[in-house]
Amino acid sequence: MPTSSASTNGSARSASGGVQSLERAFDLLERMADAGGEVGLSELSTSSGLPLPTIHRLMRTLVACGYVRQQPNRRYALGPRLIRLGESSSRLLGTWARPYLARLVEETGETANMALLDGDEVVYVAQVPSKHSMRMFTEVGRRVLPHSTGVGKALLAGFPPEDVRALLARTGMPAATDKTITTPEGFLAALDEVRHQGYAIDDNEQEIGVRCLAVPVPDSPTAAALSISGPAGRVTESATERIVPVLQQVAAELSEVLTTPGGGPTV
Repeated sequence: MPTSSASTNGSARSASGGVQSLERAFDLLERMADAGGEVGLSELSTSSGLPLPTIHRLMRTLVACGYVRQQPNRRYALGPRLIRLGESSSRLLGTWARPYLARLVEETGETANMALLDGDEVVYVAQVPSKHSMRMFTEVGRRVLPHSTGVGKALLAGFPPEDVRALLARTGMPAATDKTITTPEGFLAALDEVRHQGYAIDDNEQEIGVRCLAVPVPDSPTAAALSISGPAGRVTESATERIVPVLQQVAAELSEVLTTPGGGPTV
């Protein structure tokens, strides 16, 4: 009987035309991440629907490549080689976002930022400055605690309250200004407001004289938010009504790019 091309190549073709074993391996890595980074084979079999022998074979390959490691308790954990991939991908995420941030600057006149949640901190990964000369706290690479920023509120609004409380307990809630929220109850109330109105505000909470409006990037592969920052005298209540729909539209367009296979900047 003639041998099929899939058998000759040693890898079955998926329905999408890709290599099935690769698709399955990446699916398992994502399931491991969703489970907190460490799982057992039976858990993976239950969640993925794949037979144990198939999972064992895929995991053995991932372990050999350093993307997964087997723990002393026989469970599997995400491996250290993924860190380099994640760091490079995060840098590219900022690069892909720049055309969208440039559009925000063009349409709002204010400095535009993209921030990610990295552990318990917010890190700014991209920025396009306003044409107005104004020195501000935010800059690419800066790390801040989420309780005092608009992007921090936008990023944490989708988290369960118990997770937010745990993060705040680990980081503390130091005051950057006299406007900073410094109690868990106050911050959780602010997150309720973010969920209700669809955007977050930093009203002089990180830097006196500066207001920030922020929205999450829907369905981003990693928690991400876009924001604009400007003087409180320009980012007024009336300006907020004009700016927020622009922020939400640009965030939705960036989300589409980030979640579409093979997608890239189109702005």
